[in-house]
Amino acid sequence: MDSAGVRQKHKKHLFPAVRNYYREPVVVVEGKGSRVTDLDGKTYLDFFGGILTVSVGHANEDVNRAVVSQVGRLSHISTLYPTLPIVELAEKLAQLAPGDLDKCFFTPSGTEADETAVMMAQVFTGNDEIIALRHGYAGRSLLAQALTAHSAWRATATQVSFIKHALAPYCYRCPLKQTYPDCGVACAQDVKELILTTTTGSVAGILVEPIQGVGGFITPPREYFKIVAGIVREHGGVFISDEVQTGLGRTGVMWGIEQYGVQPDMITMAKGIANGLPLGAVITTTAIADSLTKNSISTFGGNPVCCAAAKATIEVIERDNLADNAEAMGTILRDGLNRLQGKYPKTIGDVRGMGLMQAIELVQDETAGDRTPNPAAADQLMEATRERGLLLGRGGLYGNAMRIAPALNIARDEVEEALKIMDESFAAMGGAA
Repeated sequence: MDSAGVRQKHKKHLFPAVRNYYREPVVVVEGKGSRVTDLDGKTYLDFFGGILTVSVGHANEDVNRAVVSQVGRLSHISTLYPTLPIVELAEKLAQLAPGDLDKCFFTPSGTEADETAVMMAQVFTGNDEIIALRHGYAGRSLLAQALTAHSAWRATATQVSFIKHALAPYCYRCPLKQTYPDCGVACAQDVKELILTTTTGSVAGILVEPIQGVGGFITPPREYFKIVAGIVREHGGVFISDEVQTGLGRTGVMWGIEQYGVQPDMITMAKGIANGLPLGAVITTTAIADSLTKNSISTFGGNPVCCAAAKATIEVIERDNLADNAEAMGTILRDGLNRLQGKYPKTIGDVRGMGLMQAIELVQDETAGDRTPNPAAADQLMEATRERGLLLGRGGLYGNAMRIAPALNIARDEVEEALKIMDESFAAMGGAA
């Protein structure tokens, strides 16, 4: 079957909502390291990694060996039985987690990890109401969609009354029309008024992404989360850091929330934890974990193969100092994106992110002060970079933010190659005009 045939069958047999990138979607059949090859034999530099999931490169040999070895012994048994892979991974996460987070619950996805964390916050505090952020994303279940504040990802009008959405710390498009740092981080201070005016005054907690992934890599000011955590805890709640995209070295440190100097009460994770195998997790304190006295299982959570893959992935991240590499290569990437902004100032309105989680936001004409979102330019850039052998992601409420997130073991020459392709693509678009 050729690529056209695959695309035809995809259109015939999958939900139309299962969207693909590009006018003619790329049918990927092989991947190694930071490159993938399509069914027609064309190779691409992958700078999105299955949505920040292929953290240590496609077909990583260390991870593959762990997977093959585990499949040969035991592929499934459920959480009704303890296994070596699940306890070894839980112990490793407890060693890596900040503070006294030492108890894990495993799920097959980040959606379920976030739902578990919300439930645990409610059980532990005895309060119901949860705060999430506008522009945030939590997954595709009904509760996760209710936590998500992004209309394109909410399929129904179902509302969950106990969820309240705070202003996003979106400095480039400040919802309060102020300018950082003169604003005094007013969006963070507004969380107190949100609690006092839209809740009972006592909340279960707040669930936040240190950098908003689907939202377009919105990166809060460094002091934002300290202010918010203090307010939430003052009103009886716990602080949940959603590290599905920022965790395990992505921002240049092991956990994204460490960039903000906040000790979370719970961390959720998924995506890059197992280098592409389906696994999510919540890690929290003994006190919070012990507050759940009802029975709970997860048929596929903590699957032995996925846990073995996750342990091997983390071992590669630690052995090869990939958090440090993310910081170093992220600096090179960011400097290059800043240069592109200087070269194409009309189109590139904002550059933001941390480590190997960087974004550029495309607008109508930044030089004229016109920050109108420009999704058409994002469409053009996606096609132009694809044509030249580079795969990028996109996001943001308006679909105009390019998400750039290669594997944590990306090399300098690959970063420079990607920047060169982006430069050539903007030039082909007439982006300097």
